[in-house]
Amino acid sequence: MLSPKHVITSAPGKTILFGEHAVVYGKPAIAAAVDKRVYVKIEKREDKKTHVTVEELGVSGFLNLKEELIDYNNGEYKKKNILEYVLKSLIKTNTNDGLEITINMDIPIGAGLGSSAAVTVATIFSLSIYNNINLTKNEIAKLAHQVELEVQGAASPIDTTLSTHGGVIYLSNNANKIIKLDINTEIPIIIGYTSKRGNTGKLVESVRLKVEKYPEIMNPILNSMESITKHACKALINRDHEKIGELMNINYGLLDSIGVSTEELSKMVYSARKAGALGSKVTGAGGGGSIIAYCPEHVDEVISFINKFENAFKINISNEGVRQESK
Repeated sequence: MLSPKHVITSAPGKTILFGEHAVVYGKPAIAAAVDKRVYVKIEKREDKKTHVTVEELGVSGFLNLKEELIDYNNGEYKKKNILEYVLKSLIKTNTNDGLEITINMDIPIGAGLGSSAAVTVATIFSLSIYNNINLTKNEIAKLAHQVELEVQGAASPIDTTLSTHGGVIYLSNNANKIIKLDINTEIPIIIGYTSKRGNTGKLVESVRLKVEKYPEIMNPILNSMESITKHACKALINRDHEKIGELMNINYGLLDSIGVSTEELSKMVYSARKAGALGSKVTGAGGGGSIIAYCPEHVDEVISFINKFENAFKINISNEGVRQESK
């Protein structure tokens, strides 16, 4: 039986414009929160059990906080499922009540749009409100990043920072400083995504193994990604469309060289350019998931072209991060 007390919060997804993978090695990155959100509703259960449902995925299960296990209603335990982020978030916030947690998502899962970070940030914020804990946004972002590290093994703070704060950010070398960029929210970006999903943890690990095996090859690639990001920061501020597109195209070549692109992603990248995009590249971990296309013009043509074989939509930048939807 549920208590009438409930909390609903939401957090935006994100897209990485420049710097994915390199950021894991202390290089800078540029990313933006997008107007696709995750909604988390928390209600008290009188039976002291904690149950989570992710409606769009048809996934649900009971969480055992003491043993850190998830019972997916049939005894199966799946590692790194979205429910594991909820489990770790509950542990971080020391929640003792039994809860019914319902998650609704605008964000495609595994598409490189920060769905796990948005779930984590919104869950932590909901729990803080429910438990009358006054967390600052910086504290929420820090806790959420710790959850992502525990679940994935390696994770940059970009996703959780954007889901918490919103806007467009430049993450400086070694994540020493997060600079919010004063950029028009009407950045002409299209997302193309494939039904084939990437596994962030495995892809980050595959790049790490290459860095260890071929440091004399991989380190110059990572350094080039760093230079691209720094040039792109200036180009975005100056709205230099041609340079932004060129830098995206160079960045894609480097991402392909380290093994994170796929046939499906490559087809979208080149189709977007053929349809009129000035630049296009993988966004996020790769291995499936999403591309971004920079389209000051030909927006409809690019979306239509990609939609013939995959999925595409225009995004807007969200200046608002995590928020409470109701009391």
